[in-house]
Amino acid sequence: MTSKTCRIVGAPVQSGASQPGCIMGPDAYRTAGLANVLADLGHRVEDTGNVAATSATPLTHQNTALRDLGQTVAWAEALEAAAYDAAKTADMPIFLGGDHSLSVGTVPGLTRYNKEQGQAQFVLWLDAHPDIHTLNTTQSGNLHGTPVAYFTGMPGFGGVYPPLRTQVSPENVCMMGIRSVDPAENAALQAQGITVHDMRAIDEYGIAAPLRDFLTRVRAAKGALHVSLDVDFLDPDIAPAVGTTVPGGATFREAHLVMEMLCDSGLVTSLDLVELNPFLDDRGRTARLMVDLTASLMGRKVLDRKTRSY
Repeated sequence: MTSKTCRIVGAPVQSGASQPGCIMGPDAYRTAGLANVLADLGHRVEDTGNVAATSATPLTHQNTALRDLGQTVAWAEALEAAAYDAAKTADMPIFLGGDHSLSVGTVPGLTRYNKEQGQAQFVLWLDAHPDIHTLNTTQSGNLHGTPVAYFTGMPGFGGVYPPLRTQVSPENVCMMGIRSVDPAENAALQAQGITVHDMRAIDEYGIAAPLRDFLTRVRAAKGALHVSLDVDFLDPDIAPAVGTTVPGGATFREAHLVMEMLCDSGLVTSLDLVELNPFLDDRGRTARLMVDLTASLMGRKVLDRKTRSY
């Protein structure tokens, strides 16, 4: 793999989730040796520390279930600017979360930059959940369930979330690993026409063929590909450090195969690592696995892998 300039950006966001702990995620990735792993693979690494959100403005909404709305909006504004800046100055921005509401900021910032370069934005969403609620449809009120609806331009965010400068076309989004979907989200997925490969489809057909089809589309469009990797994409037996565990997720080898295929494609331009809650981890097991998956994305081969006991 060609050497890249990797910019590590910490996003200690936990306002989008109901269970505290994601605020510790960026430091857990650093402790697990992410920067050293990338450097050992020959990449140039710059860790810019953690983004800080501005003071939150209290916001109200007709959906009284919404939690920490003002704080999430403040994070979205800060991370949109940070993502845009990182895309300008690095080959591979890597955002360390933090809950998945951070993508309300990172994806729009990256999309804005890539549009200026004449590239269509594609998103590979590796997650147990589609996160396609609007502010009106979420019943839990947890805003980590809203980023896909927002950055694909669905109505229901006007006057609350920051105005989108450019949106991601729904047909440019591919979801894999989905296995927990609310009725409102199911309706939104069908209406938007987003490609979804749930765990039933992966069980039946495997993970390689659908990913290969998506990568063919990205390559044909000469697009920029953002990968958003949620810990709960993985089976909780191998990745327990997440507040939204859903049984039946991707196995160790399925997850590494996805990353290895992405590496081989040469199409990935940015990465989110989200929903790591170190408070729920087992001696750093999940953080180390997520770092190992990032290593596979960034060029580590099976034959380079050292023996490790989990």
